[in-house]
Amino acid sequence: MGVVDKSAEAQRKIEEKFSRIGKGKYSRIFKMARKPTHDEYMKVVTITGLGIILVGGVGFAIYLILQVYLKIPK
Repeated sequence: MGVVDKSAEAQRKIEEKFSRIGKGKYSRIFKMARKPTHDEYMKVVTITGLGIILVGGVGFAIYLILQVYLKIPK
């Protein structure tokens, strides 16, 4: 089997997998999915950003408690 045959086989397998995407157990979700509006997208970005900042703040507070107040070495 040459390089061309191997690449054709790989291409066939990929196309076969993608052709089944809309027919499986998630087909209803894919059919109902839509692009979010600008407002929806900005809400998701804002909430995600606040979550990241909150987790970072908690981590920094734990770092301060362990390093500064309890004087635990690195």
